[in-house]
Amino acid sequence: MYFLGIIWNPNETLFTLGPLQIKYYNLLWITTFALGWYIMKRIFTNENKTVEQLDSLFIYTVLSTMLGARLGHVFFYDWPYYQNHLAEILLPIRESASGVLFGFIKGYEFTGFTGLASHGAIIGILIGTYLYQRKHSDMKTLWLLDRMVIPAAIGAFCVRLGNFFNSEINGKTTDESFIFATKFIRDSDDMHPSKALAITQEKTVNAAYDAIENNPQFADQLAQIPFRHPAQLYEGVAYIFVFILLYYLYWHTNKKNSTGYLFGLFLVLLWTIRFFVEFVKKSQGGFEESLGLLSTGQWLSIPFILIGFYFMFRPKTGKS
Repeated sequence: MYFLGIIWNPNETLFTLGPLQIKYYNLLWITTFALGWYIMKRIFTNENKTVEQLDSLFIYTVLSTMLGARLGHVFFYDWPYYQNHLAEILLPIRESASGVLFGFIKGYEFTGFTGLASHGAIIGILIGTYLYQRKHSDMKTLWLLDRMVIPAAIGAFCVRLGNFFNSEINGKTTDESFIFATKFIRDSDDMHPSKALAITQEKTVNAAYDAIENNPQFADQLAQIPFRHPAQLYEGVAYIFVFILLYYLYWHTNKKNSTGYLFGLFLVLLWTIRFFVEFVKKSQGGFEESLGLLSTGQWLSIPFILIGFYFMFRPKTGKS
C-alpha cells in the first residue's frame, strides 16, 4: 500500500488442471455467456418462447461475439501487424523467435486470443442476430436486440473485470495519492515480461513479477512503475448501472413494447460511458494518430451513440 494507491500484481491464471490453465479472463468470458443464457431464459419464458429457440440464439451469439470481437481488434486497432501475420488472426498463436508451439513448431508460441474489441463484438452480435432472425421469423431483429442488451450490459462488466485481472487496457498515469491510483506491475508497457525476467533473473514470469513487488532488491524498479487510473473498473462499474436500468425498464415498465427503445438506450449509455472513460485510458492504438483530437475508441463510439438516439426517438411504425 502506497498512501491511497494499490499495488496490483495478480497471477492471471486462477488454477491449472494438468496442462490446462484456467485464467480469470477466460472464466469471466464463460461467466458472461452463462449469465446471458440465464437472463435470456427468464425473458424467453416470460415471452412464451421455447428453450430450443434460446439455445439456437445462444450459439449464434457466442460465435458472432467472439468472431466480431477478434476481427474488430485486428482491423480497428492492429491491422499494420496482422496484415503480415494473417495466420494469427483466427489462431491463438503469435510469432516468437524463441517460441516452440506444441513442442515441435518453432517460431510460434500459444497466447490465446489476447486482442478482442468491444466495438467489433457489437457489430458481430448485430450480424449474428440478423442471421438468427432469418431462420426464426416469429421474432423480429429489434425485438431480440431489445432483450439481448440486458445480459450484454452485465457481460460488458465481466469482460472489463477480466481486463483488470489481466492488467490490460489500463488508464493513464496519475498521482499515487489519488484514491483509485493503481500500480499495474504486469502492465507490458511499464514492465514487459522479458524485462522483468532480465532484471530478476527468475525462471518464470510470475516469479519475476513477484520478486519486483516483494524483494527489496528491486525496490527501485518497483518505484519506476507509474500509478495509473484503473480505467477498466471505471468502465465496468458504470456498466453495472446500465444493466440495472435496462433490467428495471424491461420488468417494471412498458418500454419493452416500444420497439428499439431499449436497444437504443443501451447503445447511447454504453458508448457514452466508453467515450468519457477514454479520456483517462491509455492509448490502444488504431487510427487515432491520423485523425487526431479523439482516441480510436471515441471515434468508433460516436456512430453507435447516434444510432442509439435514432432507435430511441424514431417515429414508431409498428414494424420491427
